[in-house]
Amino acid sequence: MDHSLQSVQYSTFKDCLARRILAEPGITEASTDQDDADVLDDFTSYLSEEIWPTLPPALRSATHETRDQVPDIDDLPLETTTPPSFVDTLSSYGLVPSDSDGHEVAVAFLRKVLRDYLEEACAPPPVWSKTRTTECEICEREVPLTYHHLIPREVHDKVVKKKWHPEAMLNSVAWLCRPCHSVVHRVASNEVLAREFYTVELLLGREDIQKWRKYAAKQRWGVRRG
Repeated sequence: MDHSLQSVQYSTFKDCLARRILAEPGITEASTDQDDADVLDDFTSYLSEEIWPTLPPALRSATHETRDQVPDIDDLPLETTTPPSFVDTLSSYGLVPSDSDGHEVAVAFLRKVLRDYLEEACAPPPVWSKTRTTECEICEREVPLTYHHLIPREVHDKVVKKKWHPEAMLNSVAWLCRPCHSVVHRVASNEVLAREFYTVELLLGREDIQKWRKYAAKQRWGVRRG
């Protein structure tokens, strides 16, 4: 199995392809089921799996940090590397002509998708203040929030030295209420948080955090008990 098909970059590419397909009028003419998300997912999955392995490794692993190493989209020899199956599938759905011009149109379409992909894959990380939520990202209560460095600042130097994460991730934060913030720092050391629980999703995967979440979600803010 090609493990790169499980990467963030692959998912980004697939989403860019889906958006381009939806923007093409031909897709709605080719099938009455295109409003069905499952149909679109199957279609884009097939096309993505056909194209992805043919792309240069530097493009498939593109990030903000590696953007200078990524080849220019216009310089890619897509005319010779694009699989015939990709062109034929686009043609069967009415997205490109079925005549001799089909290959050229398909390649031009693919370049647009790749430009979209590169823009997203190499985008700088968001400024943490712009990621602020209205609810705690653990208990989901609308209460006063604090920001939790998903990679604690105390271990930033170690993270960079050992290359646990790209430097651009160092300022990633989660918006948590004070009780949830305190619990996160009690369940694991800063080093373990940095290595193993550096996203909200990973934190929520812990059984102890899930138990706390269920409890905290039922508590009214500002009400003292006992």
